Amino acid sequence: MQGVPGFNTVPNPNHYDKSIVLDIKPLRSLKPVFPNGNQGPPFVGCPPFGRSSSEYSSFFPFGAQQPTHDTPDLNQTQNTPIPSFVPPLRSYRTPTKTNGPSSSSGTKRGVGRPKGTTSVKKKEKKTVANEPNLDVQVVKKFSSDFDSGISAAEREDGNAYLVSSVLMRFDAVRRRLSQVEFTKSATSKAAGTLMSNGVRTNMKKRVGTVPGIEVGDIFFSRIEMCLVGLHMQTMAGIDYIISKAGSDEESLATSIVSSGRYEGEAQDPESLIYSGQGGNADKNRQASDQKLERGNLALENSLRKGNGVRVIRGEEDAASKTGKIYIYDGLYSISESWVEKGKSGCNTFKYKLVRQPGQPPAFGFWKSVQKWKEGLTTRPGLILPDLTSGAESKPVSLVNDVDEDKGPAYFTYTSSLKYSETFKLTQPVIGCSCSGSCSPGNLNCSCIRKNDGDLPYLNGVMLVSRRPVIYECGPTCPCHASCKNRVIQTGLKFRLEVFKTRNRGWGLRSWDSLRAGSFICEYAGEVEDNGNLRGNQEEDAYVFDTSRVFNSFKWNYEPELVDEDPSTEVPEEFNLPSPLLISAKKFGNVARFMNHSCSPNVFWQPVIREGNGESVIHIAFFAMRHIPPMAELTYDYGISPTSEARDESLLHGQRTCLCRSEQCRGSFG
Repeated sequence: MQGVPGFNTVPNPNHYDKSIVLDIKPLRSLKPVFPNGNQGPPFVGCPPFGRSSSEYSSFFPFGAQQPTHDTPDLNQTQNTPIPSFVPPLRSYRTPTKTNGPSSSSGTKRGVGRPKGTTSVKKKEKKTVANEPNLDVQVVKKFSSDFDSGISAAEREDGNAYLVSSVLMRFDAVRRRLSQVEFTKSATSKAAGTLMSNGVRTNMKKRVGTVPGIEVGDIFFSRIEMCLVGLHMQTMAGIDYIISKAGSDEESLATSIVSSGRYEGEAQDPESLIYSGQGGNADKNRQASDQKLERGNLALENSLRKGNGVRVIRGEEDAASKTGKIYIYDGLYSISESWVEKGKSGCNTFKYKLVRQPGQPPAFGFWKSVQKWKEGLTTRPGLILPDLTSGAESKPVSLVNDVDEDKGPAYFTYTSSLKYSETFKLTQPVIGCSCSGSCSPGNLNCSCIRKNDGDLPYLNGVMLVSRRPVIYECGPTCPCHASCKNRVIQTGLKFRLEVFKTRNRGWGLRSWDSLRAGSFICEYAGEVEDNGNLRGNQEEDAYVFDTSRVFNSFKWNYEPELVDEDPSTEVPEEFNLPSPLLISAKKFGNVARFMNHSCSPNVFWQPVIREGNGESVIHIAFFAMRHIPPMAELTYDYGISPTSEARDESLLHGQRTCLCRSEQCRGSFG
């Protein structure tokens, strides 16, 4: 491999240098070729999820710090040694003799389209004493032929757009790695890849707020917080900087992560009792007194200086057996500290932190929602506990805590499409022949073949990539209800709420946190004739029209970041045989309440599955990014082009946009 010194040497059979790698293409980087006959696509798969039936129900409304030897630190400082080369994970294998380096080349992409390989070192089963955890390898030196689309200045100081972009790019790579490798290390591997290629922001450590990160933002791993500069430690709960005053140096705490699992850590939304670090049992199971050093000393200095400390609260992720969700709860002030004996009998530092006033609710909101879900308290402003009357797998609350309005205008709730006429596709219906489930080992599955060899979903609820169209199994497919290729037909996965907004009518939000790619709902209603409905669109505010002009955005993973050929990149432009119009004015579901935004957090994806013996198109909605509980769900309505305009430059039927986002274009519809 080019740039690796000593590659032509023969390694010692009892020892090998990890910088010596073999550049061998992984199998997933090969472009799949689908043969004819009974041969099938490559080995793919994702976890199953059940399905539920749909029904109709009427709704009647009422009237920079250095890393220590104890814990790894992902912060990059000027004193950190710069590795000359960071090998990809696949390069760690039994050393063999080689005659010379192998090389690879690729076409350089434009701005924002990185070219690179993964750079996470393999985690050692046995670690050397005082050696930092190598689960994530941080580098400062970026590939000379790689363009991340992020400048050096933007890596130091970010903004809302950069934070959102970095997190979306990271999760796209993580989903793809989870899809093709079926490994728990996808998170750390994706992080190492992005860091080594310069896809991160807010690398400059700072006291106080972080540009582009809002109170209430959620994260599904500590690595995500590191990528955007909220908390630079992947394991240690205290992060700090070294402040210089003349010739003196003093550490100040910048952020802490409270997991809630340590003795004495309070769960009050407005205050926190935090335990210091260190003193844990060693390999001989001997605990010791905590020392006033490192993070403990930084907290003590911050108590004396009075600087604000960012607090991130960790909560169990209900969708994962071992995962956590981290909620950024804003700035806290350290009010006091003391030392007390822990369960081990050793001295432990304790710090009381109090939330600074004037910040929007975050962790407090989270705890309130938990009580609603557990039935411990009643949701204020509740009108109906379930406006679907049991038509959905989960209840959907109707809430108004704004005015006296008792509900939206009358409509009949349905969880599926209602056809005024058959909507036919140009291709015939061909179901799969799987017995039991469309599993990765079944090479004859036609549904997998139509999805270009991939199962499009991860963990039963999560879309891996946007595609021109997705094919799900239908009623004539012999696979059972828990087939891995049945997602949108299984109903709601999260607890949703229809609520009254202050200036945009009724809206939709979730009581649960939504991870990027999570399926939310489909757009149910009446599939109408194009000509009949277009003339009445201005009178029907509940129309979904696929022919509208939508703002373009990039959501899929970048092939170069997962060692795939750029020519195999999955296109994100939709490919429908004809426009689809759905009216939810008389018949509809929760999707009819989603409002428009020029900076949405939800996007739509066409999904084809069999219905009444024919292939029909469904419109499914997925989370564009991580969405915290009680955040309004919005998508881009698009703009209808004038039928008389040959170049589609003239627009009609526009309505004033009230989303107030930075990207607001002023009108929609």
